[in-house]
Amino acid sequence: MSTITDADRDPVTAQAAEYARRLLLLSEGSVDKHFDPFDDIDWDNPDFDAEAGPERWILPESGDTVARHPWYKALPVERRIAIGKYRQANIAKVGLQFESLLISGMVQHTFGLPNGSPEFRYCSHEMIEEHNHTLMFQEMVNRIGIDVPGMGPLVRQVRHIVVPMAVFFPNLFFMAVLAGEEPIDHIQKAVLRSGEQVHPIMRGVMAIHVAEEARHISFAHNFLEQHVPEANPVNRMVLSVAMPIVMWIGGRAIVTPPRSFFREFDIPDQVRKDLFYRSEEAKQVFADYFVDVRALAERIGLMNPISKRVWKLLRIDGPTSRYRSEPIRTGVSKVA
Repeated sequence: MSTITDADRDPVTAQAAEYARRLLLLSEGSVDKHFDPFDDIDWDNPDFDAEAGPERWILPESGDTVARHPWYKALPVERRIAIGKYRQANIAKVGLQFESLLISGMVQHTFGLPNGSPEFRYCSHEMIEEHNHTLMFQEMVNRIGIDVPGMGPLVRQVRHIVVPMAVFFPNLFFMAVLAGEEPIDHIQKAVLRSGEQVHPIMRGVMAIHVAEEARHISFAHNFLEQHVPEANPVNRMVLSVAMPIVMWIGGRAIVTPPRSFFREFDIPDQVRKDLFYRSEEAKQVFADYFVDVRALAERIGLMNPISKRVWKLLRIDGPTSRYRSEPIRTGVSKVA
């Protein structure tokens, strides 16, 4: 005869046990399959030299709206290479800065966790991996040899609110984590899936980042699925409205280059607006970054009539995925 446990009688206990089980699997994954960027990327291979096969820095159409724009396509090869190197170096720098913000917030989150919390072990594993990512991104920038700024000066000020957010508003903090992680993951997977030619430095960095970022994104989803329903109705309503706003702000900070990029290459203002804001393609591409987040919002009860209007107002509404990282297809059901 099977024994009835407390978890069988109490749904809350059962949910907590399932959450702990999922985090243990993620922690074990970090132990069983992890990378060291200085062991797993052959930086000193002559083919990895930033000047070797320079045409491989031409931006891949599968993962960059700049590459698909007629203005970029019409440029001489040398100019497209220069823009590609700058763009990829700056994306790496932005990734480094974002990972640093994530680490600073997660350190404070773990500081207050009680003994026995399953979150402590997993978050510690994730921070180790994120530290390795910062090393990897900075090495890529150094190898390319361009002094890129990363985030713009205004966006950099976000660093002052990350720690208070992690301490006092952890649900909001992990939403912000997804706002940065989901677009980068979406872009890198699109490039890797496409099979387009890219420089081996870039391919090696993306392969490691995508492999480990899958766990990090999974944890943020699990964290919100566990803790958002615990909030009172007023807090849940606030979170439902805040979620699309956080996604828009974080996503723009990640994917939109600083103004110095446009000045460096004399990119016309009209082209800048087409690339990231005004064209229908730009709007759709940006909205597609959050297809998994919209599905998450539905699962945790944060997609209500008011929040749906905010998603739509910000033009990041649209389909929800059937499963995380589902490739974007036409004909996926839209949020009503």
